[in-house]
Amino acid sequence: MPEAIVLINTDIGAEEEVLNQLMNVEGVREAHIVYGVYDIIAKVEAPTTEKLKEIITSNIRKIPKVRSTLTMIVVETKLKQ
Repeated sequence: MPEAIVLINTDIGAEEEVLNQLMNVEGVREAHIVYGVYDIIAKVEAPTTEKLKEIITSNIRKIPKVRSTLTMIVVETKLKQ
């Protein structure tokens, strides 16, 4: 299943509001408020790459108070056992 990590910048002070809205977006599996250059990181999954792109461009990027995003499509995953 295609997945991506999305790094999100929000308006100052809007991190929690955006985080709450992210959790209502189809395909968002987890999201975290973080310190650093970005304000939120989110893991997004979808049945196809096209659907993944649609979720990011039509849903996440259009959330009010999202200033910018950087998307990294996952190529390979390895889980610690």
